[in-house]
Amino acid sequence: MRFGMTPARTRAVFQWTLLKLGRRKHKAAREHGMHALQHFYASVLLDAGENIKALIEYLGHHDPGFTLRTYTHLMPSSQDRTRNAVTAVFASGPKL
Repeated sequence: MRFGMTPARTRAVFQWTLLKLGRRKHKAAREHGMHALQHFYASVLLDAGENIKALIEYLGHHDPGFTLRTYTHLMPSSQDRTRNAVTAVFASGPKL
């Protein structure tokens, strides 16, 4: 749970934002900005460290492959995560 938000609460906030921006009034189309808003939302969550499984749920995607193909480029690589994990262990020094 990131930022004190449950998956259900995050989805509710996102849906409320879309409603306020007129999704109910207009079809969800790129020219109305809904696609851009959803991509921004996903980008922010991935940058904050949210996992792809939670993102799939938040966005309401039914095909995990679609989400992975669309947003994988925004995820940190496993090499970066590995390097950061090892660096953190050595930076903290030995535990006595």
